[in-house]
Amino acid sequence: MPRVSEDHLIARREQILVAARTCFLRNGLHNTTMQDLIAEAGLSVGAVYRYFKSKNEIINAIAESVAGGITALLQEVSTREPAPPLVEALSEVFDAINVQVGENGNFPLAVQVWGEATLDPAIREIVRHRYQGMREAYVTLARRAVERGELAPDTDVEAAASVLFGLIPGFALQRLFLGHPDKDTYLRGVRALLNPG
Repeated sequence: MPRVSEDHLIARREQILVAARTCFLRNGLHNTTMQDLIAEAGLSVGAVYRYFKSKNEIINAIAESVAGGITALLQEVSTREPAPPLVEALSEVFDAINVQVGENGNFPLAVQVWGEATLDPAIREIVRHRYQGMREAYVTLARRAVERGELAPDTDVEAAASVLFGLIPGFALQRLFLGHPDKDTYLRGVRALLNPG
């Protein structure tokens, strides 16, 4: 029996994830069954279960892909040398968020995952795990902002990181549901809060 190539395995896995995203956005995360995903993917039951044993595994893979990309960007920006100014670092993150809120972005799916996380402990754990890495990057951003004098020397960096982290969903939710503010307007608000004098 010929061995299946790595490229083939990757392509099949991606085919399943694309089908899942389509189903989740069309029917909702809660209403989508594994049978729906299998039909959308156009694969056999065995082929799909070879890659993912449950819907939660698929949700985890999608969350890893989306949140993983944002987390990688945050980690790169937060450790970059020389350290960028805080608002410049946030600007890069908001550019990535704008892509996810856009027509083919995954933020609408993230909102569904958040809703399910309030009901399903397994999905809550997926969300918690994915967002912990983002929050850690914000601790680094806050600490470096204190070192550069952008934040007061006595700033509680853990508290500041919590607020900075909250800027991501705050920006994304407003963009998704209201269509505004744009990034520049949002950053003007951030600057006003950072420099109230």
